[in-house]
Order: sequence, then structure tokens, then C-alpha cells
Amino acid sequence: MTPPIPVIYRDDHLVVVHKPSGALVHRSALDRHAPLVMLQALRNQLGQHVYPVHRLDRPTSGALLFALTPEVATALGHQFQQQQVQKRYLAIVRGIGPEQAIYDWALREEDGKRPKAEMPAMEAETHVRRLDSVELPIAIDRYPTSRYSLMSVTPTTGRRHQIRRHLSRGGYPIIGDARHGKGIHNRYFRDNFETGRLLLAAVTLEFHHPVLERTLRATAAVEEDMAALMHRFGWAGHCPLSHVQWPETLDTSDKRDAAS
Repeated sequence: MTPPIPVIYRDDHLVVVHKPSGALVHRSALDRHAPLVMLQALRNQLGQHVYPVHRLDRPTSGALLFALTPEVATALGHQFQQQQVQKRYLAIVRGIGPEQAIYDWALREEDGKRPKAEMPAMEAETHVRRLDSVELPIAIDRYPTSRYSLMSVTPTTGRRHQIRRHLSRGGYPIIGDARHGKGIHNRYFRDNFETGRLLLAAVTLEFHHPVLERTLRATAAVEEDMAALMHRFGWAGHCPLSHVQWPETLDTSDKRDAAS
């Protein structure tokens, strides 16, 4: 049997869950064989209708928000459309990423139906910050050693595959990204670290609760394979635990700790 979906927060109006890597948010004609479809599985688990208000790509794990009423779905959807929701991701990338940078290359939509040249370029902005790095004494590519970084990533827009595309263009592709990364590094991580997937996790989701009139910050733990790799590389201190905070109730020092 499929294990239950971990619930990070739930009330009468909305629910935040942990989406596992490989699950679809809702059924798609492009992939009819997904092992888990969040919309149907969560509806069955909770015994009520749920309404998706945003999406995560199939290989991405982490915090996923659903409304429990159409009215709340509309209110939350408006926040996403107005870019009022703060999202933060953790990504393991190739190379020593920048201490801090903003990538604002415009991106063409990727809908898989029309040639990219026919798609308009849209504004996109991604803030990145290096949390830690490691240098392995292994010649995977043409260099005698191989370097990797743990990046904190905050997109301010929501273009399709934005984080993957921006990091790749910046020279720091995410490990496990088959389309925008490099196969030799992806295969090395798959064969030696048992992480044969995209190492990208949505760890924080902060939004205004439309009924309680308070800000809610939900944090999702990274999955076991990514957590094990972070421990192995000495990055255990950056592994989040699933929890919920109400930022208005935190004092100044608590806010600083929660953001770090």
C-alpha cells in the first residue's frame, strides 16, 4: 500500500503536505504512469475535496499547499498570481556556487507543444545563496577534483523550470537534472550516492492565511536520500525539519534564526 502523505499543517481551510519526488500534483496526459498523484491521493486520505493552488514539478519534493474550499482556493491562487507567496528551495549543484547572486534572465515558456522560438520571453528572477560546498578528490569530468554546492534558492517569479534553467545558465546545474545538467555527474551521484533524481527540494512556503488573517510559514524536510547526502558532505546543519511557524509571533532573534 502507498504510505500516507505527510501532513505538515492542516485546519478547516487549507492543508500543507510534503510532496515526495516522483509524484504528480494532478493527473497529466503527458505522464499516465506516475506512481502517485497528489490530488487524488490526498482527497482519499482526508476524505474530502482538495483544491491545488500551485504546483511542483514531478521530480521536485517539498511543501505543497492545497485549499479545502473553492473560496480559499481563489484567495490563495490570487496570492500566487500576485507573487505574494515566498518560496525557498534547497538545491545541490555542480561547482562552487556564488555566495549570493540574482539571476534575472528572461525565459521562454516550455509547454512542449510549440517551438521555443514562437514563445514570448517573460521576466524571471531567482535569488541564490551558497550555504556550503564540498570538493571531492575524484576526477569525474576533466578536472582532478569535483566540486559541489548546497544552494538556497528563492524565486520571485514562477516560470516553468525557472530554478533549473537559471542555475544551469549561471553555470551551476542541479545534480540529477537530465535536461539542463550533465549526465556524467548525474550518473556518478546515482551510482555512488543512491541519488538518481533531481536534487531540488521546496523547503519553505510562506503565505497569508486568507481566513485566519495571519502569515503562515511551513517548512518541509528534505527526503531521506538528499538528507543522507547532505550529512555525508558535512551539511547536516542545513537539513530542515518539517514544522510550521507564525512569523508575527516571533521576536527579532527568532525571525533571524528562522530565516537562516
